[in-house]
Amino acid sequence: MSKPDFSTLTRQNIVAFIGDIFERCGDEEYLGEPVTMAQHMLQGATIAENNGQGDDIIVAALLHDIGHFTSEFGTFSMADTKDRFHEEAGAQVLAEFFSSVVTDCVRYHVAAKRYLCATKPDYYKRLSTASVHSLNLQGGAMIPQEVADFARMPNLKKIIQVRYLDDAGKHADMETPDFWHFAPMVQRIVDQHCGD
Repeated sequence: MSKPDFSTLTRQNIVAFIGDIFERCGDEEYLGEPVTMAQHMLQGATIAENNGQGDDIIVAALLHDIGHFTSEFGTFSMADTKDRFHEEAGAQVLAEFFSSVVTDCVRYHVAAKRYLCATKPDYYKRLSTASVHSLNLQGGAMIPQEVADFARMPNLKKIIQVRYLDDAGKHADMETPDFWHFAPMVQRIVDQHCGD
């Protein structure tokens, strides 16, 4: 698969671009879970919104897995034997248009899983089968030096919040609004970052 061309993206069309991804690709299976890709991300954003989280957390939860659609390496499957680095692919697409809080939550939500597995003994037990499989491909629980380095991340608290929202967004029967409910919020975040 060739690398997608993102050179035409601007602050005026990035939200429509993301919305189009949700509409075209959102019905794809989410990594062996009982939800689609779109349902997974929309559930995380909806839970964040319902819990009164800030716009940056809601938008980060909404977009944390966008790299599954924008990566030149394609989407993860349970048959994979190596990581596809969707978190980095997503962060690279978003970095020009979103704050460091949002892009850090996207870029480090996989590392946050590894961090929590190393620092919270009960966390690993809560992971789904698919999440355990991807964890093994992503390097497993962090070693002590990685934990120490990650604990110094400037947006650590929010990265961890989005990680928990990622874990929560896997309910087969949860109803959510569609992407366009969140689109005005996404545009506000873009405008704040890019300057009015």
